[in-house]
Amino acid sequence: MIKKLILTLSAIGISSGALAGGLAVDSHPYTCPALQSLIAAQGYVYIANPNFMDNVVANASFCSGDERAQVRSVPTIDNPQCLVNYCIPVFRTLD
Repeated sequence: MIKKLILTLSAIGISSGALAGGLAVDSHPYTCPALQSLIAAQGYVYIANPNFMDNVVANASFCSGDERAQVRSVPTIDNPQCLVNYCIPVFRTLD
């Protein structure tokens, strides 16, 4: 009984951590449409490539209040410049 409880609590902890951290992928093995579909389905995905290591998002609603979405490109198997949304800080000027 205790082993079952420990396994259940461990599984909950692992899944919660995975959800909080998001999904990390290398964009290279994906086709551009497949990567864009994955991002749309997940909402945001961490791209782990040597030239780009950050979150990409389905749309601007996944950016924080002080960020906006901007289009960037990441390499995929069929497109060296697959377009994805990336959140960047909004710079405010003082009046």
